Parts: sequence; C-alpha cells; structure tokens
Amino acid sequence: MGDATTKLNESKVIYAFGGRQMIGSHPSARTSTDMALSVFTPPGVRPDSPVLIYLSGLTCTEQNVTTKGGFQRAAAELGLIVVCPDTSPRGDDVPNDEGWDLGKGAGFYVDATQAPWQTHYQMWRYISEELPALIRAEISTGPLGITGHSMGGHGALVAGLRRPDLFKSVSAFAPICNPCDVAWGHKAFGAYLGTDRDAWAAYDATALLESGATHPAPILIDQGLADAFLHPQLRPAAFAKAAEVAEQGLTLRMHPGYDHSYYFVATFMADHLAHHAAILARA
Repeated sequence: MGDATTKLNESKVIYAFGGRQMIGSHPSARTSTDMALSVFTPPGVRPDSPVLIYLSGLTCTEQNVTTKGGFQRAAAELGLIVVCPDTSPRGDDVPNDEGWDLGKGAGFYVDATQAPWQTHYQMWRYISEELPALIRAEISTGPLGITGHSMGGHGALVAGLRRPDLFKSVSAFAPICNPCDVAWGHKAFGAYLGTDRDAWAAYDATALLESGATHPAPILIDQGLADAFLHPQLRPAAFAKAAEVAEQGLTLRMHPGYDHSYYFVATFMADHLAHHAAILARA
C-alpha cells in the first residue's frame, strides 16, 4: 500500500497487537474528493484475508472508531482486516449545512440527486462499488462483511440487504432502522433525494425487508436501552417486526444501561467481529 502505483496513500502507520493500523486517503471518482479512511491489517495477513468495513455515524470521521472502538485486539486475534471510511466527502468545494445532521459528517450513505449535494454526496456507490474495488485491488481479495454505528448502522443494514452478493455478513450498533419515519431521515432524505418517497425507501432497511429483500446470513444488532435516540430516531422494533415477517435471521440484543456512545460500541465490538469472522470463514 502507498507506493507510486497505488491509489491508497498512507499518512500514518501505528503498530497495535502485532498488526498494522494505517491512516490514509485515496482519490474518489464517486465523490470527486479525496476520501479519508483507516485500515487495520492483522498479523499474518494473507492476500485473501476477510475484510470488515465499518461505517461510522453522524458527525464522525474515520478516526472515531479507529481510536475509540477498540477493535484492533479482536481483529488481530481473528485475522480480520478492518476498513473504516469517512462518513462524507470533505473539502472547501463540498457543500455543507449549518446543522450537524446534514452535510459534512452526515452523508447518510445515499447517492444524492438534489442540488447542491449531487456532485459530491455519492456515498452509496462509494461504499458499494468504489471502496470494495479499492479493497480488492490494494488490500485483500477476501470476502467482505459490513457493520456500523447509528447512521453507519443504517448504511450497513441497507448495504447488506441491497448487496448480499457483495457483503457476506452484516451487523449494526444502534442503527437508524427506519429512516423514512424519523426526523433524521426526513431531513437527510429530503435534502439529498427530494420528495420522492420511493427513492427514500431504497435506503430504508425496514422498507427493504418489507419489499422482500433479505440476507442469507443472520444479522446481529446491539442496542442500548439508555440510548436517548432509541425511540425517536432508531426504531429497532420496526426492523425486528419486518424481519420476522420476511423470515430474515436476526439477533437483536437490547442492553439495559447502555447509551449511544463509543463506550457502548467498544463493549460489544468483539462480539461483532466474531460474528463476521464466523460467517466470512464460510463465504
């Protein structure tokens, strides 16, 4: 990684648990910007080692989970490569919003169709096409899994249900499960996608299940019961109900006392990595 023939540029390398934590970036054709990301490679990494993509939540960059998620030890033990992209395009020419839940740090993993967002905010094709192609060309040809937190959990569930051929394992921490019916989704989808609610439904995991989309592997979701966003924004019960009707395998674990923070994510991170490692070993 990082030589003159690659697109992935390393800016920093840190060694942890016998593995290698890289911080870097690459030029993106989808967002027309440089996209930041971190990549952890475990000791004994192979050219076909399994890869887990982690999608972060609102206001985050690739740094939040890299420094707070505590995934490196479990990833090293399980032989998992972990790739953590940024949550949105960034740069002086990239449009933004005064609110923290739209614009930079809030790409929502959709392909925007509305001005002024459509030029740069092409996060769906970035995570479902460009990033996997970069991983296969420069990091590993092994099977891919996907997970994420909050807005990133929304992105992971949507990616798994829309592209089960690509993402062989799926999990989420406190995901936005039904964005078509909550304020965060109304704001983001209205801005990025306009008023066509059919376009919204393509990025709503609950709506996807209701339309017949499923994933062949069981999905793992962890949710804290002390999460202030649980009822107004996240709605895991709606996803669980749709999963039951669709006969989608789902383990939804509700944890008393846990909130929406990275303390919660770090607590259950090893469980999620083990979930992915077991499924990807059979992929």
